Amino acid sequence: MGVLPAEPFLFPYDLLTSPHGSDEQRWWALHTRPRAEKALARQLRSRSVPFFLPLHERRRILQRRLVRSFLPLFPSYLFVRGTDEDRVESLKSNMVVQCLPVADQERLEDSLRRVYGLMESGAPLAPEERLQPGMQAEIVSGPLAGYRGTVVRNGSKLRFVIEVNFLQRGASVEVDSAMIRPA
Repeated sequence: MGVLPAEPFLFPYDLLTSPHGSDEQRWWALHTRPRAEKALARQLRSRSVPFFLPLHERRRILQRRLVRSFLPLFPSYLFVRGTDEDRVESLKSNMVVQCLPVADQERLEDSLRRVYGLMESGAPLAPEERLQPGMQAEIVSGPLAGYRGTVVRNGSKLRFVIEVNFLQRGASVEVDSAMIRPA
């Protein structure tokens, strides 16, 4: 059984690494129908609407074979950065339940840039639901040095969580205690 490659999760590819677009562009959080995130991303890409759909890899064994799938890090959410016309284009897809306005644009963009950085680091990501307050920390060594977030314990392991406060969700990577210090 073949495994499909990961689909593009970011359009254009420099959306989170280049300077801001025009003043008319802003971030929108699109709450999608269940399991419609990737289909919406494909449509937005074909219409040249900038988007970010954070994905994480899930591996499991099915019938003695390793199967990899790429799932949305924030199920039923996709982020669009564009004009009001771009927002309307996304609503025309009939896959959006609700378009959530973002009051604090800079804070959301900073959170999304940090999630993107976690994805680019190559470390295995895991979704985190409804985050509880924990110890604020900063990574001091390794490819994620300088990142600030929350440390949570998962059994005997430590996980470093980057929060997207707007959704009250986040992404986490496993860290060694020697890599972090209290912020």
